[in-house]
Amino acid sequence: MRRVTLFVNGSPRNGKVVAVYGTLSDLLSVASNKLGIKATSVYNGKGGLIDDIGLIRDDDVLFVCEGEPFIDPQTDVRPHEELTGSHTDWLTLNVGGRYFTTTRSTLVNKEPDSMLAHMFKDKDAWGNKQDHRGAFLIDRSPEYFEPILNYLRHGQLIVNDGINLLGVLEEARFFGIDSLIEHLEIAIKNSQPAEDHSPISRKEFVRFLLATPTKSELRCQGLNFSGADLSRLDLRYINFKMANLSRCNLAHANLCCANLERADLSGSVLDCANLQGVKMLCSNAEGASLKGCNFEDPSGLKANLEGANLKGVDMEGSQMTGINLRVATLKNAKLKNCNLRGATLAGTDLENCDLSGCDLQEANLRGSNVKGAIFEEMLTPLHMSQSVR
Repeated sequence: MRRVTLFVNGSPRNGKVVAVYGTLSDLLSVASNKLGIKATSVYNGKGGLIDDIGLIRDDDVLFVCEGEPFIDPQTDVRPHEELTGSHTDWLTLNVGGRYFTTTRSTLVNKEPDSMLAHMFKDKDAWGNKQDHRGAFLIDRSPEYFEPILNYLRHGQLIVNDGINLLGVLEEARFFGIDSLIEHLEIAIKNSQPAEDHSPISRKEFVRFLLATPTKSELRCQGLNFSGADLSRLDLRYINFKMANLSRCNLAHANLCCANLERADLSGSVLDCANLQGVKMLCSNAEGASLKGCNFEDPSGLKANLEGANLKGVDMEGSQMTGINLRVATLKNAKLKNCNLRGATLAGTDLENCDLSGCDLQEANLRGSNVKGAIFEEMLTPLHMSQSVR
């Protein structure tokens, strides 16, 4: 049986005496366990690579490597501390198992207030731990540390493809590299895709409708449908609250019980649409066309347009029995031949509104502004009790 003394590459200390048996792979496995490294090759004292276990003699002194070139401890007579970089400007860092070699000035000079600068500007100031090779241990991600080290070297942010900038940003914050944080935040912002504010088309929306069960509420709150053709679609019970429906074509659409609260319907066409029980509180339908619409629900559910902006709308011939138009603005609107029986128009602005041919029986116009309004050819007389508080 042969026995040899094993040392870590370049180190004349802390050797281990082991028995040689089996193959070279067996010896490398024993060396890995004894020295606490991942041994990949063995050299003799003269730097010769041993590739056959038969070349090993009894009492040989061997040096085990992890893949790095052979380092002869006999040719470098400096103390071990100097070899590890404790007294020189060169340092080796073990960051998450990956080795980086750099200078002390690189870590200190560019960002003197950073954590790295405080760690290495004074010897043993932080009591930095070292591995068996003398490399300083840092428990961080090597992938994200590399761009930071390169930045400290040459002052430019260079990140390879596949490296998440958010990870590099977190490392920069951890180490306190303040000047790099700003660069990374700008780079991350520039890398984000531009926000898409383009309106939803009819084709896209029909696809959503077909994929939604008829009994499920489709939430379209705040979406942009500007200029879309949604005519003749079944849009019952859909939540369009605060959506942008300006200049949309909603003619003959079924909007029964839809929620259009605070929605923008300015310039839209809703001719002959079904608006039974619709909620349009504080919506903006200025300049829209609502000719021949049906707001009347036989079940008694009343459409609510309270506070809506209906300036200049054309609602001629619409069925609006019991509709709530309280404090709505209907200035310059066309309401010819509308059925407003039992409608709530209290506080409504009806200035210059054309109400000729309307049925206003039992309608509440108390406090409404009827300056310049046209009441010709009324189907039923308008009583004072309907317009006076």
